[in-house]
Amino acid sequence: MLEFFTGVRRRPIRLGLALMLVFVAACARVSPHLELPALEVKQPSFAATLGAYTGTGVVGGNRVSILLNGEEIFPAKLAAIRKAKRTITYAQYVFEDGKPARDVASALAERCRAGVKVSVLLDAVGTLAMPPEHRAAMTEAGCRVETYRPLSPFALDRVNFRNHRRVLVVDGLVGVTGGSGISGKWSGNGRQEGRWRDTDILIEGPVVEQLQGAFAENWLETTGVALGGPEYFPRRRLESRGSVDAQVVRSSPAGGSNAMYTMFLLAMAAAKHSIHITNPYFVPDEKMVNTLIGAAQRGVRVVILVPGAIDHNLVRQASRSEFGHLLKEGIQIYEYRPALLHAKTMVIDGIWSTVGSTNLDQRSFALNEELNVVLYDTDIAGRLEAVFEQDLANSRQVTYEQWRRRSLASRFLELLAVPLREQM
Repeated sequence: MLEFFTGVRRRPIRLGLALMLVFVAACARVSPHLELPALEVKQPSFAATLGAYTGTGVVGGNRVSILLNGEEIFPAKLAAIRKAKRTITYAQYVFEDGKPARDVASALAERCRAGVKVSVLLDAVGTLAMPPEHRAAMTEAGCRVETYRPLSPFALDRVNFRNHRRVLVVDGLVGVTGGSGISGKWSGNGRQEGRWRDTDILIEGPVVEQLQGAFAENWLETTGVALGGPEYFPRRRLESRGSVDAQVVRSSPAGGSNAMYTMFLLAMAAAKHSIHITNPYFVPDEKMVNTLIGAAQRGVRVVILVPGAIDHNLVRQASRSEFGHLLKEGIQIYEYRPALLHAKTMVIDGIWSTVGSTNLDQRSFALNEELNVVLYDTDIAGRLEAVFEQDLANSRQVTYEQWRRRSLASRFLELLAVPLREQM
């Protein structure tokens, strides 16, 4: 959620809302995981175990394309939208201004005028800065645009539970998801100051049904309308489009699900060779820190890539407060330099990987509606590993000595961040 408050000049209403979200949340936390099973990601029992805890099984026959940054993400989204014949379902957390926003709103409106059923779900917090003309362009063309959990002084107990998922599904056959929002700051190649570095994926095949199900779940809560039938879940979903095994993991803490937190812990605990993490808001709890340290102690190469610069300095300091513990155990930490890193990926042992919306913090695990796609494919994992190494080449490694010599101002901010760690 915190990315909403970054980028452009902050307005007083945003700062006030940010503070309100922190204090209303009280003590959000996930259920404790005291013991984890001994698994390996290459074993069939790992996928079965993950399915048991997340409620979705692994399905084969999918084709997956990695989309890097705005220069690849937005052309792919626009191409998919423009090919729609029957339905488009689209959930977005951040929808602001800029050319990508204008292009997406225009493309959706054009499909509505062509008779395509378009359902757009926008989070109330993430779209506070959305220009009204974008919504008007869609609604006037016949699109149904709804707001997820509108802000209200009479529902403060629900204001913190946001829909952080990014879902685009076209005709029930093609899906796009990941961490990107719709804003000018996502434009470019991810190596320009003031722009964001992100990763999405485009999916075709049976697993799109699970992606559609995630949208339908949030749409039903918001509108009371249950989407269904061949327009949304076509019979052709059973056709193989490729060779990738995949599953969609969705977490809905407001409904009692901590599936995402469990997924990450199981994957980290199962690693035998390598854990490569890219995440912008890295504020893990004690159990996750200990799980990563345990992996390093058994010889796993653990490398974590985080932003080198971030507008939320308090979040950065909350993250950095744990660096010493991790670095002393041989875990490598790098800070991405050219742009603001916003990608949320993880690769385990060059076999298992995940791309999605989830930050490694308590807000994502205990408050937000989140969605990640899990991929069981060495080629996809290899592609993500190559991207990871390219990002490392544009990053600065953090050493224990550097961290130990950090300034008094940094240490003070870390102390300030302690009571807020549960809400980040």
